[in-house]
Amino acid sequence: MKKKIITLLFVAVSTVAWSQSSLIKINTDESKIHWLAKKVTGQHEGFIHFVDGSLEMDGDQITGGTFTVDMTSINVTDLTGEYKEKLEGHLKSDDFFGVEQFPQSSLTITKADQKMANHYEMTADLTIKGITHPVNFEMHIEGDNAQTKLTIDRAKYNVRYGSSSFFDNLGDKAIYDEFELDINLKM
Repeated sequence: MKKKIITLLFVAVSTVAWSQSSLIKINTDESKIHWLAKKVTGQHEGFIHFVDGSLEMDGDQITGGTFTVDMTSINVTDLTGEYKEKLEGHLKSDDFFGVEQFPQSSLTITKADQKMANHYEMTADLTIKGITHPVNFEMHIEGDNAQTKLTIDRAKYNVRYGSSSFFDNLGDKAIYDEFELDINLKM
């Protein structure tokens, strides 16, 4: 019996020693999400902030990750004063992201394929307004920085305002369904 216990302890310790899985947390103060949304007559842009996030690593290989975004932090950088406040309020309203009911969005990496040194093709589950869909994107890692760009179809997440996917005859009032996220993670 004593020999079995020693053998089990050896196997457990060996497994832990050989497994180099770890979580690398992002620095939420230095990590950035820049958004860009376009409409027929122009575009708007701004930033949104992380609540938390981490990459799962096995040695030096990314195997997964989870990130939470504070939807209440949506801000607009191309406007000032009254127009800035109005657009930020509108983006936070039920017309767009409904941040009172859905204050956070999340992304969970479900697959990470390293295609070359420091370059990955990722598949993840993105949740906005409580609705989850898979997204694909590429990520580049350089030192303690990771960068990626995502193009999101807001219609999939029931973000309806000004969308020709939901409304007809919008003319020059239409807002394109796809918006861009340019993400820079600082570890």
